[in-house]
Amino acid sequence: MDSRIDIIHWIDTIQCGDSKELLKQLPDGSVDLTVTSPPYDNLRNYKGFQWDFCGIAKELFRVTKDGGVVVWVVSDGTVDGSETGTSFKQALYFKEVAGFRLHDTMIWRKTNPLPQVKQPRYASCFEYMFVLSKGKPKTFNPIMRKTKYGGLERWSREKNVVAETGRTLKHMIFKEEAIQYNVWDMQVARNKTTHPAVFPAQLAHDHIITWSNSEDIVLDPFVGSGTTAIEAMKENRHYIGFDISEEYCQMARKRIEEEEV
Repeated sequence: MDSRIDIIHWIDTIQCGDSKELLKQLPDGSVDLTVTSPPYDNLRNYKGFQWDFCGIAKELFRVTKDGGVVVWVVSDGTVDGSETGTSFKQALYFKEVAGFRLHDTMIWRKTNPLPQVKQPRYASCFEYMFVLSKGKPKTFNPIMRKTKYGGLERWSREKNVVAETGRTLKHMIFKEEAIQYNVWDMQVARNKTTHPAVFPAQLAHDHIITWSNSEDIVLDPFVGSGTTAIEAMKENRHYIGFDISEEYCQMARKRIEEEEV
């Protein structure tokens, strides 16, 4: 007998428990978008909890709808002077074992990074945002940017390709907008909670509006202080949040309640 719970009982809730075990209870193909940043390389103290990356990666593939997306925000620690490469290992596992496509490798460039302790390398100021898709993404609502020369007119003479002789006078008007670059400049969140690594709200928000539509289901299996859930709720999406820490679950629920008032 299938013990998985109908998705209707999960939406707009924060569930406390091991993410892999909770994912196992979600129906196949029930989630439109996952936006998350897992604890990695012991860079933060997450109450001493451990997690099973391989198991979670496979479960995320199972619960993601065809055309759905997982945004996996991660970086690398440094051990004995060498970066761990955890980010790349995880991206390749998602692609080669779990079944996802590596749709895009994006960068979050921190505009206010922490000061760097003196060491023989350039100061670190970014994290990877791996955009993983189950097949071709079904949704893409691109964020647009203003172009430098938008609206300006230009006349140019281009070679007449057909006849291979002479040149053709061409009139062009530069577009006012273009799709945003895949390097996003954002501040590290100002942490007003006891959670050690609060997600920047803008980062969660921009991925949510890009890869999902109204009424879609957005999952964060490491929901922490609840930022992904809050931004999903603001944009008329349903949310599901998991965290193994009861303290963080209560924190997320409280923040969500305050936003609903």
